[in-house]
Amino acid sequence: MRIYRRVRWGDLSTVHLLDTRQYRDNQACGDERMAGCQERLDPRRTILGRRQEKWLLRGLGASGARWDVVAQQIFFAQRDTSRSAGLQVGMDAWDGYAADRQRILHGFAHRGVRNPVVLTGDVHRHYANDLRLDFDRPETRPIGVELITTSITSGGDGQDTTPEIRAEMAANPHIKFATSRRGYVLARFHRSHAEVDFKVLRYVQKPGARAHTAAAFAVEDGRPGLHPA
Repeated sequence: MRIYRRVRWGDLSTVHLLDTRQYRDNQACGDERMAGCQERLDPRRTILGRRQEKWLLRGLGASGARWDVVAQQIFFAQRDTSRSAGLQVGMDAWDGYAADRQRILHGFAHRGVRNPVVLTGDVHRHYANDLRLDFDRPETRPIGVELITTSITSGGDGQDTTPEIRAEMAANPHIKFATSRRGYVLARFHRSHAEVDFKVLRYVQKPGARAHTAAAFAVEDGRPGLHPA
């Protein structure tokens, strides 16, 4: 059954809802988080399936919306989790389907997508990421952004930061914010800009905590990239 869909709100936004579970090739290299996996780079590998990939690229090119929002399940940007030299990535994310991700990034760049925004879950942390055609060249300009929402309760209270998060941010300059606190993301799309608030609670294992904004960003129309608000 096809469950990917597209929803339009006039010329302000188009939301492309993806399915990254049902049509994908099996995870590469035994589904491990590892360095040196060549299988993940195979251009024949797909996380969307060919039909859904073509549907998405056609829709991005024809949208004409001020904001094109791609809502999907797993970490889209590159996430190097190595604490030493060399790239170490997980296979159950777009890192495990690198060529498919590159086709989507090039679709953003070459199909005139005005303001690409990827909305993501599944990681049980908040992340705010700039998207680039080459994540290993932080000097290049962003072509879009990714907003990743944490879980609401799973994982307990979480922490503002951890050694793992600090290492990830040091290894990935395109990651602008990360926290493992519980909460949600509030995104508001206007014609001139988008506002993004990463809401968190100090605790969830007992009642009474109030949600507050741990980080706030803005994205200007026609100027992809996250800016502290």
